[in-house]
Amino acid sequence: MIKSLFDKVDRWIFFSKIGAVLLLALLLVETGFVLGLMPDWEQFIHGPIQKSRIIMDYEYLQTQNKGWPSLQWNPIPLSKIPKTMLRSVVVAEDSRFYKHDGFDEEAFQKAMEYNLRKGRFVYGASTISQQTVKNLFLTTSKSPLRKLHEAIITWAMEKNVGKKRILEIYLNIAEFGRGVYGVDAAARYYFGKPAGKLTQQEAIELAATLPAPVKHNPRTRTAFFKKHRDKIQRNLGV
Repeated sequence: MIKSLFDKVDRWIFFSKIGAVLLLALLLVETGFVLGLMPDWEQFIHGPIQKSRIIMDYEYLQTQNKGWPSLQWNPIPLSKIPKTMLRSVVVAEDSRFYKHDGFDEEAFQKAMEYNLRKGRFVYGASTISQQTVKNLFLTTSKSPLRKLHEAIITWAMEKNVGKKRILEIYLNIAEFGRGVYGVDAAARYYFGKPAGKLTQQEAIELAATLPAPVKHNPRTRTAFFKKHRDKIQRNLGV
C-alpha cells in the first residue's frame, strides 16, 4: 500500500514536471509571438501611418467578394483633422481617453453592468488605445488569447507613444463603412469633402458611425445611428 502511494506521488511529480515544461514552452512561444508583433516604437511615433491588419484583411477579402467596394483610405496628419472631430470621437468612443493608461476599468464595469441588466452583450468597453492595437496588429477574434495579446501590446504602446499620436493613428485606420477607413476617406465618402472641412454636425455623425459602420452610418441613418448621434450631441453640449 505504501509502495502504491509512493508510485502515485512519483507519477504526480512526473506529470507536474511535464506540465510545467509545456507551460513554460507555451509562454516562450507566446512571448516570441507578441514580441514579433511589436513595432519599433520610435518609428511608430514619427513614421508614416501604415496600413493596419484590418485594412490588409479587407483588401484580401475584397478580392474574394467581388461586390465589395474598393478600399478607400487616405491617411492625413492630426493637424488636418478638425478639433470638433477629435472631441466627437473621444466623447463617443472613450470619454476618459486622456485620463487612463490604456485600460478604463470604470467604463468596463459600467458596460458589464448594463449588459447584465439587458441580458445580452450590448456594449463593450475597449478604449481607443485597445481598438488601435486590435486594428493595427490583430484579428477580430474575441478569443481570450487574442485579448491577452491586445492587452500586452496596448500596455507597451501607452508606455511608448503619446495620446495625440495614438488618436492620430486611430482616426486614420478606424472603419467608417464597407471599405472606408480613416476619417478623411469617410468625410469624402459621406459628405464629398476632405476631413478638414467637416462641420460640427458632420463630425458628430462620423463619430456616431464607429460602433457598427457597415449598418449604421450617415447614409443608412438607422434608428440606432440617430440615437447614438443624439447622445454624442448631448455629451458635447451642442
